[in-house]
Amino acid sequence: MASSFIFSEWPPKLTEPQLESLTLAATTYALSHGLLYLPLPSPPSQAQPPAPTSAIHAPLALFPSPVPRALFDRAQRLQRVYNVLYARVALDEAFLDRVMGAVEGVGRADEFVGTLWRGWRAVRDEGVVQPLQLGLFRSDYLLHTGGAGVGAELELKQVEFNTISSSFGPLSERAAAMHRYLHASTGYFGVSPYLRADNFPPNDTTAGLAQGLAEAHKAYGVPGSQILFVVQPNERNVFDQRWLEYELLEKHAIHVVRQTFAELAESVAIDPTSRALLITPSPSTTPAPSAIEISTIYFRAGYVPTDFPTPADYATRIALERSRAIKCPSIPLQLAGGKKVQEALTKPGVLERFLGGGAESGGYGPEVLEEVRATWMGMWALDEDEGTTTTTTSPAPPEPAGTLKARAHASALDREAWIAMELIVPPAGTGSYLVRAGGGGGVRAEVISELGVFGLALFGGGAGGGKGEGEVREREVGWLMRTKGVESNEGGVAAGFSVLDSVVLVD
Repeated sequence: MASSFIFSEWPPKLTEPQLESLTLAATTYALSHGLLYLPLPSPPSQAQPPAPTSAIHAPLALFPSPVPRALFDRAQRLQRVYNVLYARVALDEAFLDRVMGAVEGVGRADEFVGTLWRGWRAVRDEGVVQPLQLGLFRSDYLLHTGGAGVGAELELKQVEFNTISSSFGPLSERAAAMHRYLHASTGYFGVSPYLRADNFPPNDTTAGLAQGLAEAHKAYGVPGSQILFVVQPNERNVFDQRWLEYELLEKHAIHVVRQTFAELAESVAIDPTSRALLITPSPSTTPAPSAIEISTIYFRAGYVPTDFPTPADYATRIALERSRAIKCPSIPLQLAGGKKVQEALTKPGVLERFLGGGAESGGYGPEVLEEVRATWMGMWALDEDEGTTTTTTSPAPPEPAGTLKARAHASALDREAWIAMELIVPPAGTGSYLVRAGGGGGVRAEVISELGVFGLALFGGGAGGGKGEGEVREREVGWLMRTKGVESNEGGVAAGFSVLDSVVLVD
């Protein structure tokens, strides 16, 4: 779509007094409203204290980032299609075995993926006792100009689709509220006609994500059961998780128990008859607390190899998969979020396999499939013949030097785990004022902003009303914006400095 908005002129310039005023208002709002991180321990190798005594505001942007209204609406609309797509991918064992498995796919070269896949295969061989699955997703996008410069046609291009630990929903909601507050309190000093109330889209992500967890809990159907949050040790982003916990308790009367994999190794038991997952909390009271039945497992850990420092941690993850609790995500749904799956979906006929057939058969028409494809960049598998493209959206460009080097030096087995993706080119010259705790006032920098749209899907075992495994109960539940500096305009901001942001809609 063509946009009349000039991205290189954003954000509007501020005087020093205006910048100081906005920085003070933003940081005090963040500290007052739970837009927080835990500080790094000192020294950094030290563990976080069991009861924190201090917090810092999360890194943030003073201005929301511009997104064309039509592209923002498209991202929200397509989330519901993506919810269905990835739910169906997770239910397709043959497809995941071929793409991500340790016999044919990525798991042969990637030990992390292979270990998870082998655990899932063992669970299947024993018999899956909980067919219901919950996905709390986030589809991440960049605006793309194709490198054509100012006035170029803007497109919405997907960076990745997250199926595990899709974080920053609650903090993103609070970042959006902070920008609305700055507008309400200062009017942003009248520096831009775009900064008006109807250009700040609503963001109710916390309620939406918590509703998904509550629906899974209700589907489990055991009074007194609780939801387990599997968390990383020394988690600094704890407030993002706590806001979900508070929402579940206050709005749904559902209790949450938080444990790491190491703690779960000592506390988990599975009833041999019902396969219920039972957690025994630490015996901090007398008499010792009784075991808690878990309805739903929400993984905020387990998505990177460093979350499994010992074989015992993998064994704990597989034990959780064997239980009757509803997993968010299950191992197959986690595997569905792999980049190799994203690449495989671009091959001819694959998208039709999962979404085709029209409404009569639970699918979508050609126009919707083309709209989904339009969000993809070209992707190429490194294990295929040189020059062979696996995308249906664009012809294969000349291979970049990095891809050629990787192909030359990687073994045939290693290449199965890697893909090359065409470069997304965001609008050049877009800026922001970035603020981080202890970093002084807002620093103006050229930036790249990434839009994430959240979705939920409860599926498998007749989740859509008991009529069949393939039905998906889903919806779009919110969004986030993250911004990082690409270079310094006025000094001091390194590439990769990421902050929480929000959206201002533009023409």
